[in-house]
Amino acid sequence: MIREPVFVLVRPQMGENIGAAARGMWNFGLGRMRLVAPRDGWPNPAAVAMASGAGRLLDAAEVFDDTAAAVADATHVYATTARPRGMTTPVLSPERAMADAARRLANGERIAVLFGPERAGLENDDIARANTIVTVPVNPEFPSLNLAQCVLLTAYEWRRQSAEVTHETIAAGPDGWAEAGEVERLADHYEERLTEAGFFFPEHKAGSMRRTLRNLWSRMPLTKADVRIFHGVLRQLVRHRDRTP
Repeated sequence: MIREPVFVLVRPQMGENIGAAARGMWNFGLGRMRLVAPRDGWPNPAAVAMASGAGRLLDAAEVFDDTAAAVADATHVYATTARPRGMTTPVLSPERAMADAARRLANGERIAVLFGPERAGLENDDIARANTIVTVPVNPEFPSLNLAQCVLLTAYEWRRQSAEVTHETIAAGPDGWAEAGEVERLADHYEERLTEAGFFFPEHKAGSMRRTLRNLWSRMPLTKADVRIFHGVLRQLVRHRDRTP
């Protein structure tokens, strides 16, 4: 069963944009490209040069004479366009469109996404073959997107819907995160030295200052290496103090 949409570049003009679009697709795990009447013919050396590692996608690209042939086997067609066309067709954002595409693919449908040529985008006759319009929420005073940019943006939204995405992470380093006991010993070390230095003053505020300092250590996402560094910093400061006449 096909598990990804096919991206259809309709009458693309520049080989460089075809290559950049292929690169963007491959970045996000998409490998099915179709070309409708590329202006400069096919294959195109400029596209291969710009693809930069995604040449295999270009090697497998299918070429068609017209849009109807390129989407003939699709059960649902999306057309990317920034301009209203006066057609009674659902209009979705790229995020919503790719979520809809993922759902349809999971149900066994075949999906095609149309991208228009660089100069003026898709023509009305192309859009008339689409079931859904995809519009990017861009600056209305400058709505035109480069072909490869539009492909990249749509491919990114597809990846968000079709693969597990980690939205936030932080690497703990080779030693891993510090354990609670290690952080506790670090807090004790600093509290002892700061007590010797007379930091917790005045006395009636000392308890609150100690709790604040303990809470500071607890809030910090410390690795084992971080804990060693903080211990080392304090030891060196103490050594320097003790050597000072």
